[in-house]
Amino acid sequence: MVVLVLAGVLALAVGGCACVVWAERGGPRWVRVAAAVTLTAGELLRRSGKRGRGSTNHTTDGGE
Repeated sequence: MVVLVLAGVLALAVGGCACVVWAERGGPRWVRVAAAVTLTAGELLRRSGKRGRGSTNHTTDGGE
């Protein structure tokens, strides 16, 4: 069951990427809508990832 869900998510991601590329080349209206949804979802995921990490300090000062 988990494999089917992951396969579905992968198919949606690949399909969304294909729509973004096709929309850049002037695809039909439904492709531009799908590309906009894909880009918006990616931006929301990116913002939620930044918010979830907090303010951790990643310095490389040689172990100090």
